Parts: sequence; structure tokens; C-alpha cells
Amino acid sequence: MTPGIPDSLATEARLRDGLSPELAAPTCCGDATAGQETPIERIAFVASPTALAAESRNRLIGRYGDHPAATAQAIVSLGGDGFMLETLHQILGRPIPVYGMNCGSVGFLMNGFSEEDLPGRLTRAQAAVLHPLRMHAVTMTGAVEEALALNEVSLLRQLRQAGKIRITVDGRVRLPELICDGVLVSTPAGSTAYNLSAHGPIVPLSANLLPLTPISAFRPRRWRGALLPSGAEVLFEVLEPEKRPVAAVADFTEVRNVASVAVSEDRSICVTVLFDPDQGLSERIIAEQFTA
Repeated sequence: MTPGIPDSLATEARLRDGLSPELAAPTCCGDATAGQETPIERIAFVASPTALAAESRNRLIGRYGDHPAATAQAIVSLGGDGFMLETLHQILGRPIPVYGMNCGSVGFLMNGFSEEDLPGRLTRAQAAVLHPLRMHAVTMTGAVEEALALNEVSLLRQLRQAGKIRITVDGRVRLPELICDGVLVSTPAGSTAYNLSAHGPIVPLSANLLPLTPISAFRPRRWRGALLPSGAEVLFEVLEPEKRPVAAVADFTEVRNVASVAVSEDRSICVTVLFDPDQGLSERIIAEQFTA
């Protein structure tokens, strides 16, 4: 990575090129390194393209050095939640944990920034293992696109008219027609993001549930969504797609003019996120439900 302010493309290349072949193929993380007795001292630092994050990275490297991802015991991501999500996507399925330190505007996934005793903080950190949603989208032309989402997969109307969407869960039609601005399926970790803004429920990590939440539903007007078991397979079929085109979005990946979108949790892939003791992701999700 070049000196100065790194951009997300440089971060992507650095993480990708730094991974050894055995780390290159996504796998389930299993019991990734976290909260163990072995000290975490080999650290890879990545930073968002802001002056604050870049300066923080340079100071931390001056104190602790900087290791390639292939030999690091942990990755420290400096920025906000958006950059943290980018970092997690780049190492998704690799057995290396990520510890975020807040140098951005939103820090739900981040720990507080401090230069002191970073190896100790990493060694004592609590781990949260996250599984992504897999989106399988078929467009009106028959093209197929797949993507993974750690927050949510959402369907959104593209034009002024509301979308019409049929919802099938595990092969059974549950909602023949939903007229709406959109609809989403969220992971538990993502339930405090777009899902919460759409008045969906916050779900604890241990609940093994996926929120299915409408976005500005017009008909049925009183339908507020559903909580589905984590193993559910959800199929969205767009009705009248020529008149009411719909786009599908899986975190950073957008597919326009979709005809159908299948969503399910992919438990064969995971990523491990580290949090300071007593501030783990499960505690943050619970605390968020009592925030005014």
C-alpha cells in the first residue's frame, strides 16, 4: 500500500495479495483466534480513505509494526462501520479475526480508538462469528448473479411506482402479493441497520432468526414482516416487472431489473469480529433495544 491516505481498492488488493493460498478459499471460520491465552502480536492494519484513519494507522504501525494478512494473527480496521463492512467482505471466510477501531462517523461494529496495549486488547477480545446471507438473483433477461451480505439483502423499487412482490418461504407461498417500496431479509448482526430503520425487529445473535421486513408496505397495509428460522429459504418473485422494475441489493452489490431473488443463510462461510470485553456484539444488540 502506498504511503499517505489509502483507498478501499488499495485495502482490497493488500488483503487479497497478502493471503496465502490456504487462506484464499472461503471456509467456515470455526474457532477463530480470539480471547485465547496466546498473545496476538502480529497485526495487519488497514484504514479508510480519510486523513484521521490514515494518520491513526501510521501511528499504530510505528508502535506495533505491520504484518501481511498471510502471517498476521488479526486485522485491525480503522474507520467507521462502512469501512469495517468492506474489510469483512474482503476476508470473508478466512480464519483471521478483524478488530475495528472507530475513526469514522458510525461505530456500532467498532471498538473505541486507543493506541495503548493493542496486543493485550486483541488477546482479551471477545469473538462474534457471523454468517452471511447468499443472494441468488435472476434478471429479466435471464442473467444470474450471486452475492453475499453481512447486513441484509433488500429489494427496492427502481421507479416511481411501488413494486409488487410475491414471497415464498421454504417452497410455500406466504404472501401472494406485497405492494411496497421494498422488502428485506436481514442477518441478526444487520438487524440494527436498514432493518431497524424500516421498523423491523432487533434480533440477538443467539436467536437463530432472520428478520423479514417490508419497506413502506401499501398492501397488505398492516403486515409488519416476520421472523424466520435461520435455515429458511426465501424466494422473492417480482410481479409486473416491466411496469414495476425492482433492484436487489446485497450489501455493496446491486442487481437491477430482477425477476426473482432467492435468499438463504450460508453457514459454510463465516467471519470473526473482535470486541472489547463486556462490549461484545450480543451485548450491543441487546442494549440497542433500550436506546431511546
